[in-house]
Amino acid sequence: MPTVLNRYATPFITGLFLISLISGVALFFHWGSSWFRGMHEWLSLVLIVPFVLHIWKNWRAMMNYFKRAPMFLALAVSLVAALAFAIPAAMQPSGAVRGGPPQFAIAQAMFDAPLGTVAPVFGLTEQEALAKLGATTIGQSLTQIAEAQGSSAASLAQELMKPAE
Repeated sequence: MPTVLNRYATPFITGLFLISLISGVALFFHWGSSWFRGMHEWLSLVLIVPFVLHIWKNWRAMMNYFKRAPMFLALAVSLVAALAFAIPAAMQPSGAVRGGPPQFAIAQAMFDAPLGTVAPVFGLTEQEALAKLGATTIGQSLTQIAEAQGSSAASLAQELMKPAE
């Protein structure tokens, strides 16, 4: 059985890496994101199995890399590159929009704006919106109202979209 696993580790790494490469490029350029997101996330996780088998199969050769500077240099540069993305993201205040599709940023801006500013988008006055949400404080945002009610701004926005009964 181990020889079968060893025989297929490198071919599976190649196939899964190509899928990860193509889907990652597509996601980066926002091409068919709905097609590629799940594929990229799940099959990149599956890639771990043949990667581990490949390292196991080539353990001695791998250890030889650690006897020379290029491996340490490559690992250090990779770590610095990862930290260049991770640190700014970690420094963002909680709830801040970190890029992504513009519609998410627009939705977040609406959730954070005073209800009187966004109520007309739903065809309501601020008083009508407050009544629909069961809120009383004028000038609050959907985010603030949701926090006070133990809800989410998105679910409150859905409430505002429901037709009057």
